[in-house]
Order: sequence, then C-alpha cells, then structure tokens
Amino acid sequence: MGSYRTILVGTDGSPSSFRAVEKAAQLAADADATLVLASAYHPIPERERLSAGDKLGDLAYKIQGSTPADDALRAARERAVAAGARKIDEVAVEGDAVDVLSAVAKERSADLVVVGNRGLNSLAGRILGSVPANLSHRSPCDVLIVRTTDGRR
Repeated sequence: MGSYRTILVGTDGSPSSFRAVEKAAQLAADADATLVLASAYHPIPERERLSAGDKLGDLAYKIQGSTPADDALRAARERAVAAGARKIDEVAVEGDAVDVLSAVAKERSADLVVVGNRGLNSLAGRILGSVPANLSHRSPCDVLIVRTTDGRR
C-alpha cells in the first residue's frame, strides 16, 4: 500500500479534537498529503436561538458570515499549519458526525480518517456508541483513532 494522499480529520472545536487535528496534520505533512478538516453541525432553529436570549451572538454570526463550525475549522486550520500541513481543505456539513465523516471520506476519496478517542470509554459511548467506534465500522477507508484523552475519569 502506498502512502496516504488524502487525510480527513473531524473536529468539533474541542481541545480533544484539536489533538487529533495535530496528529493528522503531522501525518499529512510527512506524506505530502491533502488534509481535509471536517466539522459536522446541527443548526439551531431561529425560535430556539431567540428564546435562549442569544440575539447578539446570532447577529454577530450573521454579520461576520461565520458559524460555530466555521470557527472550529478556522482554529483547526491554525493548528494544522503549525503542525506542518501544507495542503488543507475545510468542509462544514450539517448532520451527525459519523454520517458526515463517512460521506466526506467517500466524496473526497480519503485514504485515512483520523478521530480522537473521546467517547470510547464513557458510559454514553458504551450505551449509545461513540463516534470513533461507529466510524470504524462505517468508514470507506482506514481509521486512525488518536488517544486524545488522558484516560482519567
């Protein structure tokens, strides 16, 4: 098998996901591969945003043309560049993380999907299934699960 040409990494803007981004970026730099940063999101209905009293925050996002997924991708890009990645694409897609990462991996012909291990050892992860565990069964390509937690509860 040759080296990876397209590496996809999921990020939700959390510190754990940024550790996965950094590892994926290092791999992309070593293989001279394209790094695809992906963020899955669910839009908040207008009525819920307004009832939550976050009118100013919503207005700021509309004015700046940004969303929380865009912010997560922007921060992930900064980390990826710092880790050595040179060819970087970004994609934000509405949906659940496993569905989005599987679809983007197929669409972009990814050779490797990188995710953090967060959720593998949690009670909710054991009952409902975690993103890394479910993705490992549904991904069209290799999956690297990066240890992004310290293992303490």
